[in-house]
Amino acid sequence: QVQLVESGGGEVQPGESLTLSCRVSGSIGSDLSVGTMAWYRRAPGKQRQLVAAMTIGGETDYADSVKDRFTVSRDTTKKMIWLQMSRLMPEDTGVYVCYAKDVRENVASSSTLRTYPNLWGQGTLVTVSS
Repeated sequence: QVQLVESGGGEVQPGESLTLSCRVSGSIGSDLSVGTMAWYRRAPGKQRQLVAAMTIGGETDYADSVKDRFTVSRDTTKKMIWLQMSRLMPEDTGVYVCYAKDVRENVASSSTLRTYPNLWGQGTLVTVSS
């Protein structure tokens, strides 16, 4: 019932910018609570890497390779997270996957409570090349 929906990926040239978005999508009428949200990146031959994360309280964590170029932001009410990427480099290429920790969905009308300790999106592809 709960999904992470990403958007914003694409192909850009080095030095350009992209902004990714991720929305926690639940059942109609449900009440959602979400813990830490983050963006991970995976590419062939490379380990999955934490790119940026933000807690409910606003604390952030960035990979060293992006900390001066990327900015993560979040709206806890809308249950959304964004990743603003600037000065993109070829090594930034990969599938960016949204992550949400400790998601709870309460559908009071049907007395349904679902918990998702670790939710992953489908990913959105970012390609940086000339």
